[in-house]
Amino acid sequence: MATITPYITVTDSHQALDWYIKNLGAEMTFEPIIMPDGKVGHVEFAIGGARVMMSDEAPDYGVVAPDPNAGVPVTIHLQVQNCDEVLNAARTGGARVDREPGDTPHGRIGTICDPFGHRWMINGDLSNA
Repeated sequence: MATITPYITVTDSHQALDWYIKNLGAEMTFEPIIMPDGKVGHVEFAIGGARVMMSDEAPDYGVVAPDPNAGVPVTIHLQVQNCDEVLNAARTGGARVDREPGDTPHGRIGTICDPFGHRWMINGDLSNA
């Protein structure tokens, strides 16, 4: 069985990890590896058991964070029980809501762009609307 794990890049992993914990209910699952320049080379967290890897930018390796004010080429899909609850917590924490929660044949869905430039599709159960 194969798995796909998002590996995202941000400008400040410490700040981002705090935000994901506070606003998306993440739990750190792998302590940050701090590079000689003080940047985070690698850290891992999970949201409801779904693993995400993250690092600070490393422009010398072509690893750069997205611009929070520009579009993004990738959306991270997050399946949760209650779309509205998660989306509203993210909004309160400073995420930009790109699509308010709405009922679809695939559940209740809304999208946000977090303060670090990553786009998340929050997909919840219709029974929790």
